[in-house]
Amino acid sequence: MLLERLDDIPSPDVHTEQYTTPASVAAEMLFFAFTNGDIAYKTVADLGCGNGILGIGAKILGADRVICVDIDEKCLEVARINCRKIGVDVEFVCCDVREFNEKCDTVVMNPPFGAQIANRHADRIFIECAMRISDTIYSIHNAESENFIKSFMPDDFEVLCIISKFPMKRRFSFHKRDRKVMEIGIYRMKRIRGR
Repeated sequence: MLLERLDDIPSPDVHTEQYTTPASVAAEMLFFAFTNGDIAYKTVADLGCGNGILGIGAKILGADRVICVDIDEKCLEVARINCRKIGVDVEFVCCDVREFNEKCDTVVMNPPFGAQIANRHADRIFIECAMRISDTIYSIHNAESENFIKSFMPDDFEVLCIISKFPMKRRFSFHKRDRKVMEIGIYRMKRIRGR
């Protein structure tokens, strides 16, 4: 319920695929991570944080430190406002994820799917960054992306997926319906030591 109170990004950029993670999906992902012991008392990075929903949720669930990373300063400003609204302390870094190198215990992210021509393979860029900075990654992708993700992951990563529904509101001019529900996968990618 707290996550539903967060402000959205006022004028999202279609080229960088700024879709806000719905509160129900954020809660499901964070509960998945929390029950696996990957949130409480951890350092968590929210890559491409947008309005900060995943990072804020991680902090609510007991993360020691949360770093919200986004290339868009206006997104970070909305995330700052949302942190004040909920009363949590989160750090903010404005940079391209390719430039972010701070190690953390867990990454949470809803990366661009790379659906826009100008943004092709953006999902790979986010996964590569996440693997560089953490051994535990939670990420949202199309439900049919499991084979792609497994083929992209090194052998020492284990991939688990739960299927969920992503209710998407009309956000851009090319959207034909007021609301569309997409089937998505919430992926847990975990480096297994000794493999």
